[in-house]
Amino acid sequence: MSNTKGKNILPPQHQTHQPGTETEMVPRPVSEDQSYQGSYKLKNKVAIITGGDSGIGKAVSIHYAKEGANVVIVYLEEHEDAKETKRQIEEECQKCLLISGDI
Repeated sequence: MSNTKGKNILPPQHQTHQPGTETEMVPRPVSEDQSYQGSYKLKNKVAIITGGDSGIGKAVSIHYAKEGANVVIVYLEEHEDAKETKRQIEEECQKCLLISGDI
């Protein structure tokens, strides 16, 4: 979003519960570079990513999958965010295991 002077202005974001839930954010954060083509440097590897359901962890999870890794995501309680990240990883033809818990 931008104002009349061309400056980017984001709408206010506030969530009373932390960690926040990405599915409630407007606009939604961008976690994936659609133009990025992986080179399978992580083929036959498994990545375990804590906090991989949203934010930087989500971006890392998706891009590891693009590089050929199967991904295990450990997250606290943001189930919808985790399911969406899993869906995106599986779109890359990789496996994804979700583990909800406080580590």
